[in-house]
Amino acid sequence: MTFQWLLAWRYLMGRKQRTILTTLAIVFGVLVIFGMNTFMPTFVKAFQTQVMAAAGQVDVTLTHKIGEAFDPSVLEKVRAVDGVEVAAGSLERVINLPADYFDRDPNAVDRISAVVLKGIDPEVARQMIAYNIVEGRFLEPGDTHAAVITRSLAREVGVQLGGTLSLPTAIGVVDLKVVGILPERMMPGNEEVLVTLSEAQQLLNMPGKINIIDANLNTMDEARRAEIQQRIIEAVGSNYKVGALESGSEILTNIRNAQMIFNLMGFLALLMGGFIIFNTFRTIVAERRRDIGMLRALGASRSTIRWMILAEGLIQGIVGTAAGLVLGYVFGYLILQLIVPIGQQYLNIKVGAPEVSPSLVVTSIILGVGVTVLAGLLPAQSASRVTPLEALRPSVGGVSFRRIAGFSFWAGVVLLALAAGILVSRQAALLGLGAILMSVALILMAPALINPIANLFGYLLALIFARNGTAQLAEGNLSRQPGRATVTASTTMIAMAVVVMMASVLTSLSLTFVNIMEKSLGSDYLLMPPTLAVWGSNTGAAPDLAQKLREIPGVALVSTLRFAGSQIKDVAVGVLGIDPQAYRQLDGLTFTSGDPDSAFTALEQERAIIVNGVLSSAAGIHLGDEVTLVTPTGEQTYRVVGIATDYLNAKTTTGYISQKNIAADFGRDEDVFYQINLKPGADRAEVEAAFTRLLKNYPQFKLLNGKAYVEENRKMFDAVFFSMYAMAAFLAIPSLIAMVNTLAIGVLERTREIGMLRAVGATRRQVRTVILSEALILSAIGTAFGILAGLYMGYMAVKTFEALGFPMTYIFPASGILSTVAIGIIFGALAAMAPARQATRLDVVEALRYE
Repeated sequence: MTFQWLLAWRYLMGRKQRTILTTLAIVFGVLVIFGMNTFMPTFVKAFQTQVMAAAGQVDVTLTHKIGEAFDPSVLEKVRAVDGVEVAAGSLERVINLPADYFDRDPNAVDRISAVVLKGIDPEVARQMIAYNIVEGRFLEPGDTHAAVITRSLAREVGVQLGGTLSLPTAIGVVDLKVVGILPERMMPGNEEVLVTLSEAQQLLNMPGKINIIDANLNTMDEARRAEIQQRIIEAVGSNYKVGALESGSEILTNIRNAQMIFNLMGFLALLMGGFIIFNTFRTIVAERRRDIGMLRALGASRSTIRWMILAEGLIQGIVGTAAGLVLGYVFGYLILQLIVPIGQQYLNIKVGAPEVSPSLVVTSIILGVGVTVLAGLLPAQSASRVTPLEALRPSVGGVSFRRIAGFSFWAGVVLLALAAGILVSRQAALLGLGAILMSVALILMAPALINPIANLFGYLLALIFARNGTAQLAEGNLSRQPGRATVTASTTMIAMAVVVMMASVLTSLSLTFVNIMEKSLGSDYLLMPPTLAVWGSNTGAAPDLAQKLREIPGVALVSTLRFAGSQIKDVAVGVLGIDPQAYRQLDGLTFTSGDPDSAFTALEQERAIIVNGVLSSAAGIHLGDEVTLVTPTGEQTYRVVGIATDYLNAKTTTGYISQKNIAADFGRDEDVFYQINLKPGADRAEVEAAFTRLLKNYPQFKLLNGKAYVEENRKMFDAVFFSMYAMAAFLAIPSLIAMVNTLAIGVLERTREIGMLRAVGATRRQVRTVILSEALILSAIGTAFGILAGLYMGYMAVKTFEALGFPMTYIFPASGILSTVAIGIIFGALAAMAPARQATRLDVVEALRYE
């Protein structure tokens, strides 16, 4: 094996340019897969850690399965279970803080963006958890406006024992006296602020409610503990669960869906890398035919030749994968830096460094090295079959792969039909399979189509280079090697398909969401909480704030949203309570099913619900269905009177009910979002001044001009879409590498032919034009196939989004296709530069002697 490794290493080092180009293909594939899978888990972890509340370290934590508060009578049922030693109820809520709340410095990084306000029964709580007070004292049952905080929180906000901690609550800003300090919080996450249970119920506008029950058991036997937990569930009912309090689970589902899409893009990039490796190795057999023949004549076995070729691929796979891992980490880090402002502005979370798991490293290595080795298997097997006599015979380019064009063509037709069937079915789960079938179908059909397509593009180029007579030479060179042309064009096809698909999705997405945004957020003013869509982690305000806003001179309309968590058919649902009359005037919902007038009327008169498209798809809900919502007071039946979507909740499973019903069934009357319209002719300066005075006691809300906010979001869309287009173009780079590689190899194989052309009078310019024409024909074939595949993938992606509930309309990506054609032409011209220079610099005499 040492001999094979030595030969492989020397050959790679002897052709550094080709080695680098081939290895770069693997680098790109590993980079995308590894980079995106370091970024996504980090973002999800930050979301879970900083937006979701964490319960204390106890034996059992019991919550309502929809995360809502419930009556303390449930606590007595838990205490009555045999085996429960002690149980305590608490009310816990994440309070997202506005930017610069503590430091008041917009140039400094906010170290504390959220805290957990936890109301406890001091006497029972100390039986549950050993609170170690390092300064001051613990809470006492009669305490009011008193808090116990951690030393790390005290240090970050600059508060000492006996000082005042000001927090925004549902009843306004409240000053809490710090009576005790706990040790620093060791685990990452939200800092806790402990107050008495009665205090928390008042501050959070939830009188007589708890949302967590902690219990310690009287045994350490695992079987016995499992039995006790089961008895607890039986005692309280199936609407409760054992586990930590969660919120925002509906948005996590969409984050994971995005991760799947990026993984698909990474797989396509790695697939392009495999094509490049295969194309390179299969031509190695032709180029090194004499070398292989000499080795075989000197006694080298077929196994030796096979392992020599595979060793070259393995070396390139290892180097490319290692470089891809390093660059992928950098790529993930840069992506995180781009989304940090978005995370802080819209979700109020802080994102750390990319997270690398051992399983991700192992998977990336297996994919990177595995694709390289697999791509080299057939060329290695072909090389091992070269006989010494055949190899030493002086001819060029004798080794090729025979293809049964008829069989491959009709197999491609069958796969194309299957891809069309998947398109008709519009099954989201089959999106990736349909894209792969479409791509493979075009690849299989390509050999039979190369000649006629090359003839077509050769004729077009002949019109351009009419006097040179070089386009026909380029066309003939490609027609003689349809297999190689197919592999190179296939790489280009995949790259361009990604570009067209992204153009289709982004064009449709942009138009759809901008229209919905203008309709949903077209109010004169908005009162925004720290986070959007994850409403359960926001601290709102009691109803009197909305009433005070209505009393301001010049205000015509105030519409508010109230939030509660629920479930429909085991699907997590964000329930928004609206005032049907006020919300109807805003015209903020885009209906896809149902009549708006009758839907809002039904919301006022009965238990009716409007569901958005995502919820309709996830739970299989249709207009007119009766659905069961899980509430803290039991299950309630609602009639579906419409399917509609607004901008802020378009990506999460959401239902809209009346504020009367959300108060009756969920006990929620806390407003978390406000939309305000002014009367015609109102003095905006005076109204804004009145808003500012009123909101001083509610710093959790930010006053925004509605039109300015829409424009800000439009700019954010443009920035995100630009970055997505840049990523699509980034994934097209391997196609450039493939063309450079193919053209460079073609120059080496045709050294004598180029020498003969020069000897009979061809100029350097004409030789350069031949290489350029080949590159343009190759890129044209790949671009044409890529546009076909991309249109299919884009249309199916948009229809899949529709099937998932997003109200998208397919827009033909005319600009995207023009961009793809431009990229194809530019890449073709760039790919021809180095090989053309190499060809024109060949010495005529040496070229004629080359074998």
